[in-house]
Amino acid sequence: MDILEKIKQQVEGAPIVLYIKGTAQFPMCGFSARVVQALNAVDAKFDAYNVLEDPEVFQNLPRYANWPTFPQLYIKGELIGGCDITLELFQQGELEKMVKAALA
Repeated sequence: MDILEKIKQQVEGAPIVLYIKGTAQFPMCGFSARVVQALNAVDAKFDAYNVLEDPEVFQNLPRYANWPTFPQLYIKGELIGGCDITLELFQQGELEKMVKAALA
């Protein structure tokens, strides 16, 4: 399977998808850890993919999303952004609304 097709299937395969360095239980960078904390704070159920375990995803996800860094948060198949955007949405109360709508 083409790697971009694999990424598309992952992104569209769950309401909330997070690509991070490490796992949701053990993030391996501060940015990933902060996004996981924000999602947990709003009781989000999400699929997390460790980009460090899949070099093809690590290399091609920035091309798929036209977003150069990790973490990358997707809700309902749409790229929301990385750490800064996610934290801003969390602080404004918007992340919780987006999560509830996605999981409804």
